[in-house]
Amino acid sequence: MALWAIDYAISSDDAELLRQFDLASKEALDESAEWRMKYDEEVERAAKCDKELIQDRPKMGASVSSLDRRYTLICFMNCNENMALVERMEALKKELQATKLKCQSH
Repeated sequence: MALWAIDYAISSDDAELLRQFDLASKEALDESAEWRMKYDEEVERAAKCDKELIQDRPKMGASVSSLDRRYTLICFMNCNENMALVERMEALKKELQATKLKCQSH
């Protein structure tokens, strides 16, 4: 749709300008169509990715849940290991204290 009106009562000198304008207009329309096609392709690709994410969300949720359980288990194991080390350290402190007392009494 043209938003301008062309006065065809122009001189022959302006014919070349009109031809160039017409060519530029067609090129602009072609470029606009090309960009619209690229836009439509990107919209389609984004919709496809969105659909895949929606489908994969339950799987990802299960995976995250599994990771949470593993993390909790590792933390629990580390806590137990730390507690065992603390108990062992306390036992060694007591043993050291007993050895010091024995040495002082001799």
